Amino acid sequence: MLDNVRKVDPEIYSAIQKEVGRQHQKLELIASENFVSEAVLEAMGTPLTNKYAEGYPGKRYYGGCEFVDIAEQLAIDRAQKLFGADHANVQPHSGSQANMASYMALIETGSKIMGMDLSQGGHLTHGSPVNFSGHLYEVHSYGVNRETEAIDPDEFRKKVEEVKPALVILGASAYPRAIDFKTLGEIIHSVGAKALADIAHIAGLVAVGEHPDPIPHMDIVTSTTHKTLRGPRGGLILCKEEYAKAVNKNIFPGCQGGPLMHMIAAKAVSFQEAMQPEFKVYQKQIKDNAKAMEEAFRQRDIRMVSGGTDNHLILLDVGHNGLTGKETEKALDRAYITVNKNMIPFDQQKPFVTSGIRIGSPALTSRGMKQDEMKLVANFIADVVESKLDEAVIESVQAKVAELVQAFPLYPRWQELPA
Repeated sequence: MLDNVRKVDPEIYSAIQKEVGRQHQKLELIASENFVSEAVLEAMGTPLTNKYAEGYPGKRYYGGCEFVDIAEQLAIDRAQKLFGADHANVQPHSGSQANMASYMALIETGSKIMGMDLSQGGHLTHGSPVNFSGHLYEVHSYGVNRETEAIDPDEFRKKVEEVKPALVILGASAYPRAIDFKTLGEIIHSVGAKALADIAHIAGLVAVGEHPDPIPHMDIVTSTTHKTLRGPRGGLILCKEEYAKAVNKNIFPGCQGGPLMHMIAAKAVSFQEAMQPEFKVYQKQIKDNAKAMEEAFRQRDIRMVSGGTDNHLILLDVGHNGLTGKETEKALDRAYITVNKNMIPFDQQKPFVTSGIRIGSPALTSRGMKQDEMKLVANFIADVVESKLDEAVIESVQAKVAELVQAFPLYPRWQELPA
């Protein structure tokens, strides 16, 4: 495996080898990351990458697309079936581009948009001033209730009625609670606004009924394919039939050129996997594992934003322990536990420092870990946090992690890459 890369480019081969080792050696708890199957890996590494295929199946600007048309149509059909959507566009290179094209399909540049405040759990593409969404639209934000640290429908309604935006974006990148798409969608539509749900984080849960479904209540739904959905890195748009032409036009030629056919094939494989009975079992385990961690953190008196989780994600307030997210992230990395610093609602720290860390259960669930292991991992984290990042404790946890991961091998054949 990788003999040609090893021969042609030893430096890249070495980087790949080290990254494979890191993924196996450390506990991956970044909520936006997951481990794809060997089948998805294989599809990504095929000669489909060679084919230029601007346009859509049956209507391309290049010849020789008859077989990549099959791959893309399979991805489209499977996405529609998986989510119960009228239309699917599987070409977005990322969730950000899926959002860009969707905004363009729904509203005019300069219109008012409203998304969740980035500092309270939102995403860059929902209106951050440093993002295209903040440059191209008049941005207003909604957030969480200061007491509950969750979205309050009454506060949300008041804000929407006050601003009267053209588009409201639901969804988040660091929000541990279920989103009531039905109630919030009704509020959005009551002022004549368009409603878009970005389910990048929760798509896998939504697909199998482990999270409220946005499809019936939204005009467009966007997602990535690589988080809970456990597919390759990329984006996805789901919409009602009335928006199909506008969505397609705004992906190509609107904001993208040729699609990445090897990635689309890999998306098709992941959608096929997501329609199998074991995928529902997997998604339930993701939630059970997050709940197990919640229980462990509560027993250790580690403060969780909003008090816990309804999904795959937990946001810890390490400021409660006198720490910053930045220093805690680095300390846990030394303990072989990978998380990311993250702002918490009403954070007093700067975005590059933060008072929180974000934790997710999907990747370790993919490795086969269940509630007992997740409680153990949560206690590892609590040990480091409660010790105020003591190096002796970090070393002790590192040794325990090194032992734990041996029982849950990741990509065994990739572990055997020669030096």
